[in-house]
Amino acid sequence: MTMTRIDTLNHDGAFSAYIARPEGTPKAAIIVIQEIFGVNPGIRQKCDNWARAGYLALAPDLFWRIEPDVQLDPDVPEQFRTALGLMGKFDQDKGIADIEATIHAARALLGGPGKVGCVGYCLGGRLAFMTATRTDIDASVGYYGVGIDGLLGEKHAIARPVLLHVPTADHFVLPPAQEAMHAGLDDHPKVVLHDYQGLDHGFATETGKRRDDAGARLADGRTEAFFAEALA
Repeated sequence: MTMTRIDTLNHDGAFSAYIARPEGTPKAAIIVIQEIFGVNPGIRQKCDNWARAGYLALAPDLFWRIEPDVQLDPDVPEQFRTALGLMGKFDQDKGIADIEATIHAARALLGGPGKVGCVGYCLGGRLAFMTATRTDIDASVGYYGVGIDGLLGEKHAIARPVLLHVPTADHFVLPPAQEAMHAGLDDHPKVVLHDYQGLDHGFATETGKRRDDAGARLADGRTEAFFAEALA
């Protein structure tokens, strides 16, 4: 495991981030935004996968103000409940500020004009959308982002490409919310939504009971192609 420290934007603290480096010069950098389970083995594996594909990958610990370095297993009921409790205490505005600090750190690590994208899951999918509307990130991907229908008032601020993966049987994002996302975003020139019929929340996790292998491979392939173009 390789970790790095990132200063907050106002330099009142620092947080850890998992970092995975490619062999040779990175194509670009990708920030992997955690679910409510912290920077756990699945999120670190996502980073490792991006590094193997030639990208510098970082996963910031966004829960550091509440409980640093938390790593939870969604398949363990008591740990799932712990994660929900942490989510209830999480300040999303500060989380976006920490993601912005990670963007700055990634650009510094690239040492040049390289681009930075982000990809998030669950809570991270929501934060990826917020990152697209509130920062200068070069490209954003959200998997089963929760509550994006309540953020559509910010869509005018999207200036760079966004890709959203929407499982139609998501028990955290019900059909009315999905319909609102499509109604609000289908005509946006920078946003693409893909539906995954019959799949549920968490289908693209690296391991565990929630994963749907075929769906995950399809979505991840689309994400790889999206970043290959948007971060070129």
